[in-house]
Amino acid sequence: MSAKRVSEHGGRTFTEEARRAQIVRAAIDTVAEHGYPHTTFSKIAQRAGLSSTGMISYYFAGKAELFDEVVTTVLRAAEEFVAPRIQDAQTYRAKLRAYIESNLDFMAKYPGHTLALAEIVLGTRDRDNVPVGAINQATASVDVLVDCLDKGLAAGEFADVEPRVMAVAIRGAIDNTLRHHMLSPGVDLESYGSKLADLFDRATRSAS
Repeated sequence: MSAKRVSEHGGRTFTEEARRAQIVRAAIDTVAEHGYPHTTFSKIAQRAGLSSTGMISYYFAGKAELFDEVVTTVLRAAEEFVAPRIQDAQTYRAKLRAYIESNLDFMAKYPGHTLALAEIVLGTRDRDNVPVGAINQATASVDVLVDCLDKGLAAGEFADVEPRVMAVAIRGAIDNTLRHHMLSPGVDLESYGSKLADLFDRATRSAS
């Protein structure tokens, strides 16, 4: 089978997909090391082992497209890491705990991905410039929590809380743990995850 066979991704070949993935990986590592404001095509090309920045421009229309793909790639990896643990949990309280702990576990196990995502989102100051993937995921992640809380309420597992308010609070606590981790790299994320899960379990637990 030819490496140039057309893939399912917009007519790109497998060879082109592999090169795009190589560039995205290099961009993730470069942003994690240097920060978003100091990441250039030159640094990405050097890390990817490319002969020139023109190779990046051939595969991506510009910086916006490349970093939207970076965000999408990181969020896909996070979803693949988190989703099975939530699905395996047998109760809604357990699913909520799995959501919180697995998000922080992902931060610990994929620090480059996590730092790159934070740098990109924090480095774009206004909503219009935040990569589309980041906006979609922020909404989707809160919606996952709202769904869990809604169903847990119906099952009698949670107290009478407002699901979306609680979901935003939980997501905010996770995101702020990431910011704290960026400033204090020695933070024990596993311990934080367990304690955050305990905190929100108490806040949402049904009295019955």
